[in-house]
Amino acid sequence: MKEKPMKKMQKDPDMLEEYDFSKGLRGKYAKRYAAGTNVIVIEPDVAKYFPDHDSVNQALRSLSAIIKHQKKPTKITA
Repeated sequence: MKEKPMKKMQKDPDMLEEYDFSKGLRGKYAKRYAAGTNVIVIEPDVAKYFPDHDSVNQALRSLSAIIKHQKKPTKITA
């Protein structure tokens, strides 16, 4: 599917003259956006241990494996 160039925009008083959208493409990221995304904001003190999203995912996968393999505590009835 070939992307179409964007239509001319109406004059917007908040839009600065130096903004150039002449080479912009409509819907360039639409498919990726439609697929969905989960954005989670972590606190700065935690973020310093994770330089990128891959390191966060790796840590969470390790943690989820530990949680999955833990035995659930049995209920003690009196």
